[in-house]
Amino acid sequence: MEDPELTKLGSSLQVACVQELAKNPIAAIPPRYLRPDQEPTNATSPLSIPVIDLQKLLSTSHHDDDGDLKPELDSLHAACRDWGFFQLMNHGVSESLIDKVKAEVEGFFNLPIEEKRKYWQRPGEMEGFGQAFVVSEEQKLDWGDLFYTTILPKHLRKPHLFPRLPLPLRETLEEYSAALKGLSMNILDLMAEALRMDTGDMKVLFDEGWQKFRMNYYPPYAFIINIGDTLEILSNGMYKSVEHRATVNSDKERISFATFVSPKLDGDLGPAPSLLINTQAQPKYRRIGVADYFKGYFRRELAGKSYVDVMRILPTLITPKADPA
Repeated sequence: MEDPELTKLGSSLQVACVQELAKNPIAAIPPRYLRPDQEPTNATSPLSIPVIDLQKLLSTSHHDDDGDLKPELDSLHAACRDWGFFQLMNHGVSESLIDKVKAEVEGFFNLPIEEKRKYWQRPGEMEGFGQAFVVSEEQKLDWGDLFYTTILPKHLRKPHLFPRLPLPLRETLEEYSAALKGLSMNILDLMAEALRMDTGDMKVLFDEGWQKFRMNYYPPYAFIINIGDTLEILSNGMYKSVEHRATVNSDKERISFATFVSPKLDGDLGPAPSLLINTQAQPKYRRIGVADYFKGYFRRELAGKSYVDVMRILPTLITPKADPA
């Protein structure tokens, strides 16, 4: 039975469908969808995204005779620590399945608007078709649409969303979800080993965790793994959650899809106890219920990556006492 308190984590105001707006000739993008270019993209940067080979990681031992990390696991550790994301190859999810997901997602966005309205975000809810983090009628909007839904655990699925999706899309997402569940647990176990955490700390939070699927449409076969805020907190700041945004293409539409792997909603979020013990470190983040964390996260306006800062334990400033006169 669905626990209503666990699923009321946030809401987003209903907005117009950008795909429908873009179908009509427009002289310029409406002002509400334009953002100042405060941080121009450096397209000439010589840096390359770290590439991790999962099969190589899974087929070798991870520590040498001295207990140090071997190169494969050290590369994963460095990518999470220094970059906050990496490209994953040889991940075991078939190209045919990825292509099938992409085709079904494109088909979903191409449904008539009357059909898509069946999946529209309802008042007071975050899941559904629309946009995320819209908390006021004045804030800037993304020039794009999204569909966001819970896939796992199954009892948290919204009965009017995932079970009502077109059958081919629903069956494809079931298959894709199972593949991503196994893949994500493999990656989390490797991260725990690199962090010198007990793998049980990862399993207790993520094995029955919350898996969401988001598909994005922006008008005119490897995975990218992003470190999120929960892993930054769990790793006590050793792994960095980096801010990332998609950009529109000026010539053609852009479609993407992402799977979010989060701790179970009835768990607690904070630095892993075994990591603090094994590294003899002081916690840098507070401990809070996972559901309470996401309630705060989803209630904010999307304007920079600031919510993780709320979780930080600020250093206490100790001022010396004045000598008695």
